[in-house]
Amino acid sequence: MKAPRPTYEVDGAAIRKIRMSRGIKIADLARNARISRSYLTRLEIGVRTNMRPPTYAALRTALELDPEDEQLLAPREPNTE
Repeated sequence: MKAPRPTYEVDGAAIRKIRMSRGIKIADLARNARISRSYLTRLEIGVRTNMRPPTYAALRTALELDPEDEQLLAPREPNTE
């Protein structure tokens, strides 16, 4: 079993796109994910980019995403080594 990452780098635009495509208000998503509305706003606009695993999991659950779905994660830069 893999150890969870210390934090997840998320793509705020992806969070917003999914939330809006599902017709969920920011306050409702924040409440369902058990995070503050201001924290969710900062994630969506890119001021905050890292989330701890439990918070990331709660946001995925609130958006009804599969646990293996990585569409909220920020794109990784290709390894040039």
